[in-house]
Amino acid sequence: MGNLFVKKPKVTNVDKAILSLKTQRRKLGLYQQQLEAVIEAEKQAARDLIKEKRKERALLALKKKKAQEDLLKQVDAWVLNVEQQLADIELASKQRAVFESLRSGTEAIKAIQSEINLDDVQKLMDDSAEAKAYQDEINAILGEQLSADDEEEVLAEFETLVSQIAIQDMPEVPTTAPTSEVVEETLDLPEVPKEAPAAANADVDDAEIASKRKVLEEPLPA
Repeated sequence: MGNLFVKKPKVTNVDKAILSLKTQRRKLGLYQQQLEAVIEAEKQAARDLIKEKRKERALLALKKKKAQEDLLKQVDAWVLNVEQQLADIELASKQRAVFESLRSGTEAIKAIQSEINLDDVQKLMDDSAEAKAYQDEINAILGEQLSADDEEEVLAEFETLVSQIAIQDMPEVPTTAPTSEVVEETLDLPEVPKEAPAAANADVDDAEIASKRKVLEEPLPA
């Protein structure tokens, strides 16, 4: 049911001409095939007649072959003309499509231009120039060089800021004396032994040292 409401494309005279030329080209192509078949048949018949020593019939077959060849040449010329017309129509169609595109583009440009007021364009350009001049003036003011006095004042302020930052970074000085607990925590010294070392340990150490010295003084075996 949906296909009943589909709008069929309109067939133009150009479409009809192209269809007619293509139909004629197809028919001429079939005619060429028939002529080529007849020519080949007459040629084969002439061969057979020559083998049979029938000269007159062989000459007649060759004459018929020649007539068919002439006709084939004429048909080839017709086909060439049809092909040329089809090419011309295709080229003309493309030229018309290009022309339509150019015309549509021109109309679009005119429509856009009609929406632009020249006075508005001029006003916009004037406003842009005024804004640019104002910005250039601001840049010129900001870009002026400082005088020598201004330079010295800036350097002096810089040195002052450096001194203030250095003082702020220094560690704070304590205002009260540290207590004994703080001193003990700060100085982590080893504990003093409360008892004297045993004498026996000293005697053992002396004997061990004398034994090692004796071993070192003995001569090595040969």
